Amino acid sequence: MYDCFMQKLIYRKFILGTGGVENRKYLEEALKRGLGGVIFFTRDIDSREQFKDLTARIKSKAREPLFLSIDQEGGRVERTENIHARYLSPKFAYEKGEDFLRIQTEKIAQELKEYGINLNFAPCADVNTNPLNPIIGERAFSDNPEVVSKCVKLVSDIYRKNGIIPCLKHFPGHGDASKDSHLTLPVIDLPLGEMERIHIKPFKDNINAEMVMAAHLHCTCFDNDPIPTSLSQNAIGYLRNVLKYKGVVITDDMVMQGVQAFGSLKACEMAIRAGVDMFIFRDVNAGVLDMIDSLAGRVESDAELRNAVLESDLRIEKLKKERLK
Repeated sequence: MYDCFMQKLIYRKFILGTGGVENRKYLEEALKRGLGGVIFFTRDIDSREQFKDLTARIKSKAREPLFLSIDQEGGRVERTENIHARYLSPKFAYEKGEDFLRIQTEKIAQELKEYGINLNFAPCADVNTNPLNPIIGERAFSDNPEVVSKCVKLVSDIYRKNGIIPCLKHFPGHGDASKDSHLTLPVIDLPLGEMERIHIKPFKDNINAEMVMAAHLHCTCFDNDPIPTSLSQNAIGYLRNVLKYKGVVITDDMVMQGVQAFGSLKACEMAIRAGVDMFIFRDVNAGVLDMIDSLAGRVESDAELRNAVLESDLRIEKLKKERLK
């Protein structure tokens, strides 16, 4: 059986959704056990004051500083539509000019800071090379990697200036996908050279990012077998060892069908072995807490897995100490 120290280290690796009012007791229990962060969705946000009160209340119940996070890209992926009209999607904001993109990003960052948010799962570093892409499209700044690299830097710097941690997504690039990873495991069948020249380039050009989100994609340049890059030792190893990325790697939502074929427990174990640091689960409930506790038990009895967790925790702790004041 795992000890309390290992339980705390494992809970620190998770960012969970609130699960709604009916699951509040499970969120409070996770916070007591050392939960790493909370992610908020449209369902959590009714008004400015209500949302500020919610983040403050959750923060007050936490065992340690929390990543209070959101997906607020602008346009299609935006969580504050109950409060005000949507911002423009990244593509359309950039097409209005860099000044417009800069001003809009400032507004988003200042708004998030007001609500108590300290981590935004943005900007998208995807290069949308597939016009029929069902999931990225206007969420990408451009189909030109140079433009995407430039916009990712601009947006990330504005978030940092306003006390918001940016998270680049979706490594190694979701732009050529023809299927939605929420529904299945998309296949990116491109040679590594093309991936590097186009899709990986914005990540490489912004390798100082505090956090990178790994996608649920099968990239044939990394694995012959249908393993999501979020669980792939080859893909995450490339990010760590070739690109020399030193920051926190987090997965896309682990309930997405692009990864669920492995089951949550096995998938989390595979990801930790690959070098992933943190996980997102959109809901908290009894099943998720049981899974996290089971993972803690596995880690306690496996020296290799335990060492990976200890190494990973240093990256999480470093980011929290530097950015969560």
